[in-house]
Amino acid sequence: MPAEVPRVPAAPRTRIDGASRRLLGAPAGLRWRLAAWIALVVLLSSGVTFVVVYRGTGSQLRTQIDQEIRGDAGELTQTLRTSDARSPAGLAAAVSHYIRGQPFSASSTLLFAQVPGAGTSTNRPELFGDPRPDSGESAAEQAQENRLSRGLLTAPPGYSTLELPDIGDLRLLKRIVTIPSKGPRGAERVTVGVGEPLASVAHAQRGVARAFILAGFLTFLGALLGSLLIGTRISRPLRRMAAIAAQVDAGDLHPRIRDVGREGEEVRVLADAFNHMLDRLTEAFAGQRAFVADASHELRTPLTVIRGQLEVLAAQAHPQEAEVRRVERLVQAEVARISRLVDDLLLLAKSEQTQFLRLEPVELASFVEELWNGMTLLGQERRFELGDLPRGMLTADPDRLAQALRNLIGNAIEHTMPPQGLVRLDVQCGMDDWLRFTMQDDGPGIPPDQRERIFDRFYRTDAARDRASGGTGLGLAIVRAIVAAHGGRVRASAGAAGGARIDIELPRFTPVSSDIAIGPSHARAATRIYGR
Repeated sequence: MPAEVPRVPAAPRTRIDGASRRLLGAPAGLRWRLAAWIALVVLLSSGVTFVVVYRGTGSQLRTQIDQEIRGDAGELTQTLRTSDARSPAGLAAAVSHYIRGQPFSASSTLLFAQVPGAGTSTNRPELFGDPRPDSGESAAEQAQENRLSRGLLTAPPGYSTLELPDIGDLRLLKRIVTIPSKGPRGAERVTVGVGEPLASVAHAQRGVARAFILAGFLTFLGALLGSLLIGTRISRPLRRMAAIAAQVDAGDLHPRIRDVGREGEEVRVLADAFNHMLDRLTEAFAGQRAFVADASHELRTPLTVIRGQLEVLAAQAHPQEAEVRRVERLVQAEVARISRLVDDLLLLAKSEQTQFLRLEPVELASFVEELWNGMTLLGQERRFELGDLPRGMLTADPDRLAQALRNLIGNAIEHTMPPQGLVRLDVQCGMDDWLRFTMQDDGPGIPPDQRERIFDRFYRTDAARDRASGGTGLGLAIVRAIVAAHGGRVRASAGAAGGARIDIELPRFTPVSSDIAIGPSHARAATRIYGR
């Protein structure tokens, strides 16, 4: 019967549609998340750069100010040491003369020198002393400013930063200079101080902050828009996949993702995997429908026969005993056919379970010998050949393995013609611990285009092999299921005698020795003709 395109169950449609809607344009989509992450990275990078530049600018300007005030302090110290003054008053006068010669403005460098016994000489006398409150200032506020001003004199030698009234932060360098004197002490310890306001540093840093805020905002906006465009382009195939997934959810399995070669290697691999998944899904659904249809047909036919025979029998008021016996035989035959079909279907269903096999060591030669002898008695006149058997132990489920081999032998018997039809089984050791069973016959063989499909359920290569032959098309499917459960492989090819050849390869075989053991009944002859 022609395979129909199945409709996918509509239960999970809400989940798929929700996913597609999120990919197709909701703010929580991939492109928005990508844009947000890129913008966040740009923002954090700009913030780190701003901190580095901001602090670097302040550090560089402070270093430059320290160099300038160190130079000014050196000049003032040199002036004191080279002056002819040897008294406190003379030293104070020399300092005052030096300061008056400097073109300082109200916001320029602060210079002062504290000479013991002569007071403090400075270009900012308002910072030293106790001036009265300015207009609008209270006595407490002026007292606070005076305490801050006195910090100039109490600051330790070296560099320090002070906050002064009307100036702000001040970078201060203090030195203690010893000057020879004619006084009773013989030397005067003069405190020299040079300060530079840090307003230029704050002004430069504010300029850097304004520039970075403006540039950062523009960069952030550009990164957001650029990443949104990039995210839109990157997520385009994903949105196409979401749209196709929505169509598949609606029951259409034909759409595929095309023309993704320019989207990148990763997207192409994802599209290929997605298309392959849809191909497998289409095949699986088609196979499932075909399997259900075939199983229904196989069950319906014997049920129809049973019902028809019972209706014929019921239509007779006084059926003869021979007629009753005939109907009984037909019903029993059809019931047996249904039972075999149900057993095969249950076996295929159980083959996917972990408890399907019960592995145990099997002595290969005796196992195959007993199985072969039993099967050769079931066929009509055929030429049965059993090749040499390797000695060793095979770890397998003996019942399942025997079932698979019986199906192969029975399949070969059905495809050969008496009296000289050939049915041959060879067993060989393969690489490592693998063992190969080779079943051959001289029947019509299997067309090359059908050698993979013969292992599908309910598949028959010969149209003449209908239900009248007793076959259901599940024998080779059971063989493949059993072999796969053992971790093995099965394949079909052309046999040496012109018929079919089916190879089964199983792992976990342990040979006993390199010698070949032949069963006792085959020691005299490897080829016999059996008949009923």
